[in-house]
Amino acid sequence: MADPRFFKKASSFSLKEIAGISGCEIFPSGKADVIVDDVAPLHMANENSLSFLDNIKYKDDFKVTKAGACFVSPELVEFAPENVVCLVTKTPYKAYALAAQAFYPRPVKAQNIESSAVIHESSVIGEGTYVGHNVVIGENVTIGENCSIGANTYIDDGVIIGDNCTFDGPCSVSHAIVGDDVRLYPGVRVGQDGFGFAIDPAGHVKVPQLGRVKIGNHVEIGSNTTIDRGAGPDTEIGDGTWIDNLVQIGHNVRIGRGC
Repeated sequence: MADPRFFKKASSFSLKEIAGISGCEIFPSGKADVIVDDVAPLHMANENSLSFLDNIKYKDDFKVTKAGACFVSPELVEFAPENVVCLVTKTPYKAYALAAQAFYPRPVKAQNIESSAVIHESSVIGEGTYVGHNVVIGENVTIGENCSIGANTYIDDGVIIGDNCTFDGPCSVSHAIVGDDVRLYPGVRVGQDGFGFAIDPAGHVKVPQLGRVKIGNHVEIGSNTTIDRGAGPDTEIGDGTWIDNLVQIGHNVRIGRGC
């Protein structure tokens, strides 16, 4: 169960509401008005908890769980204890994810520009966007609506950022065009020089990296990941792609959709 010092719960929900959020069927159907007030693993759940069974190796935990309700696939409903209301779906883990998002939505900061932020007068900040402490935004930057730019982030000249983006500071972004609903976790570096050079007996000769980074919509980029700008063509990250922590994306790399 989530520690309330770090995670703020939005509300309790009826199973009818949960079924609407997750697209499940309630079994038995007469239990739609049952209230659950949190999510929990099978072995930690109580009568007010909502849990899930996605992997058959946890079937024994399911048989003895104290959960009030549980997401479960149709073929495993027969193993449910009498006390458990089943939320039946072919995708229990996805259904749990949607429910957990409802219980614990991502915090949204109110529109504000902190007094310590430095923003060039030529840049445009969209409505509903929060700009944190010590953020530096260069010339001719465009940031869309309802974004959150975390403390100590640096956004270089000319960068374009879409709507509903979250940059957890400190990040740095340069030479980049960023789509909508993009999240950068702490320490992400986008748009720095690619590792390009010509070899010569007198020493390496730097090749100017003249491309950009293009990031599509609904992309997540994990902490301390780096994405080099292209050498001439662009480095591209396709729509819906998620990149984990500590990943290096070299110059000219093209990653497609949903990777």
